[in-house]
Amino acid sequence: MDPKRELTSVDLAALVGELGAYEGAKLDKAYLYGDDLVRLKMRDFDRGRIELVLEVGEVKRAHTVAPERVPDAPGRPPQFAMMLRNRLSGADFVGVEQYEFDRILEFTFEREDGTTRLIVELFGQGNVAVTDGEYEVIDCLETVRLKSRTVVPGSRYEFPESRLNPLTVSREAFDREMEDSDTDVVRTLATQLNFGGLYAEELCTRAGVEKGMDIADAAEDEYDRLYEAIERLALDLRNGNFEPRLYLEDGDEEGDDGETDSARVVDATPFPLEEHAELAAEPYDSFLAALDDYFFRLELDEDEEPDPTTQKPDFEEEIAKYERIIEQQQGAIEGFEQQADELRAQAELLYAEYGLVDDILSTIQEARAQDRPWDEIEERFEEGAERGIEAAEAVVDIDSSEGIVTIDLDGDRIDLVAHDGVEQNADRLYTEAKRVAEKKEGALAAIEDTREDLEDAKRRRDDWEADDEGDEQADDEEAEEKNWLEMPSIPIRENEPWFDRFRWFHTSDGYLVIGGRNADQNEELVKKYLEPGDTVLHTQAHGGPVTVLKATDPSEASSSDIELPDSSIEEAAQFAVSYSSVWKDGRYAGDVYAVDSDQVTKTPESGEYLEKGGFAIRGDRTYHRDTPVGVAVGIQCEPYTRVIGGPPSAIEQTAETTIELEPGRYAQADAAKRLYRRFREQFADESFVRKIASPDRIQHFMPPGGSRIAEE
Repeated sequence: MDPKRELTSVDLAALVGELGAYEGAKLDKAYLYGDDLVRLKMRDFDRGRIELVLEVGEVKRAHTVAPERVPDAPGRPPQFAMMLRNRLSGADFVGVEQYEFDRILEFTFEREDGTTRLIVELFGQGNVAVTDGEYEVIDCLETVRLKSRTVVPGSRYEFPESRLNPLTVSREAFDREMEDSDTDVVRTLATQLNFGGLYAEELCTRAGVEKGMDIADAAEDEYDRLYEAIERLALDLRNGNFEPRLYLEDGDEEGDDGETDSARVVDATPFPLEEHAELAAEPYDSFLAALDDYFFRLELDEDEEPDPTTQKPDFEEEIAKYERIIEQQQGAIEGFEQQADELRAQAELLYAEYGLVDDILSTIQEARAQDRPWDEIEERFEEGAERGIEAAEAVVDIDSSEGIVTIDLDGDRIDLVAHDGVEQNADRLYTEAKRVAEKKEGALAAIEDTREDLEDAKRRRDDWEADDEGDEQADDEEAEEKNWLEMPSIPIRENEPWFDRFRWFHTSDGYLVIGGRNADQNEELVKKYLEPGDTVLHTQAHGGPVTVLKATDPSEASSSDIELPDSSIEEAAQFAVSYSSVWKDGRYAGDVYAVDSDQVTKTPESGEYLEKGGFAIRGDRTYHRDTPVGVAVGIQCEPYTRVIGGPPSAIEQTAETTIELEPGRYAQADAAKRLYRRFREQFADESFVRKIASPDRIQHFMPPGGSRIAEE
């Protein structure tokens, strides 16, 4: 028996009741693993930490898991996860519903700034769509463009076409569905009544009806017993009368040691099934607990089997897929460019042939003002064309239903709105060209994401091959990496992380530090990006950035499990003082204090006033006295080619070359040019420096005020 890898509609109906017990829990953080598993970390006043997983890939499931079983989170949260955090952090979980009897769950969260719905599709290709309270799609894991429905960002979410809900079906409707079938009883229950194979067989067994009985041979008595079995099932689901079971199948193959394999899990159900009577069963107190154990043990069972992951993954197929997507996206971009150019050319052509176009439109408008029918107007143009009238000859077609006239100008066919003038029609074409150009911008952004995926696949392929070649080649590659400065040509591998618009660096321990560039960004950091476990640092002197040492980077593990290293805190403190007024004033040290994220608030006490970008601190502060300023700007070559900057101890670890700065007499722009010239002298590939380390990019990482190169 093959193990279950997807939850059934009956499973979801049972889950809704048990998940409802967590209403009122607050969402702390969201994670995305790969492209098909979403994890929601919540906390409940009575139950404590709650971990909810939503998987929509080859395995399709939605249930809570024990905290000790959650996987380590990805190093850098992807855009989808960041969007979820921005919309859901601090939100209340207000409920979950199953859409009719389909394999769709709708999770609803509320926050002061609005409602967010997570619609989880556990059928077909699987999907998670994030919508607002009015079901407008904010983002989704997979875009859907079918004749029957569309799920794309910016559109209203469309549920699949309604199907019969067998849990609420009337006796009359049940009889009609059965009588309309031309197959046997069990297949009718599975398809016409939407129960699926397992529960169709279970209902037949409970009702004492032969599964293979032809529907034409089923009498009123069989219908009665089947309908009663459905009613009992529906009543158990509505009332939560569950006796969950996890089912196991004994191994029947001999291993190398002569013993048979141990039992493996094959199913988990909300109540005992007669169809599984021959299987070993383990009882559980809740269906959620049974599912948690089931999928955990299923993964263990599959790990024990010979696994293709011990062989080289098919990186070339993945790379070829991304290359095909890029080719398609490039074709779309070219199409948008061509379409926009054509629309602009048509608008310009209207002005070039202004008199002719105005003659056509005026003729139609005057005729309609006299209540002349469209058929008569079309006939007049046809007669005019026969007489050789230029304006009439230009008219190709008139669509009376839409009030559209199609004209031919120099071989270009242009649709005109008949009741508008030349200027309005031209403006409409210009507007449409602008809209198409905006679609091109969206396609450009999408192609950059795909290129990043392509580069990631190539890097994973190269890493795998490097591991296979052994330590000797790894040592050779490491030695070769030290020769970036001498390489005649360095490949560009750019990446723009989500935090790039802030000041940022990674500590020598790998933790992300971000700081605001102005009052608006300080405000944004505190409101949107400050999370439990983070440390906030600020200079005692006025005019410094809000500096946040992220507790969940790089491992993204639970913040409560992370103790931030002293070295990272010290580097974050140096970062805070270096990009503050301390540097701008020409001083070489300043005091910095650190507090936990839960000590920071935007809510002032009575009588207090907080200016934009300001915040209040509650509780004790940890001071770092006389913290020295220090900034190094460097060029990184692996894994990305870019300028980085921050405390020297952190930057020197990841940059190929660095230049250390101190407060000095050169204005920021002038100092950036001096660094640029110095970097060009260091690299054999000067064009590489021009491409990725222009003075503007260098200036992006420099402190405010005057600077100079430290050894000058």
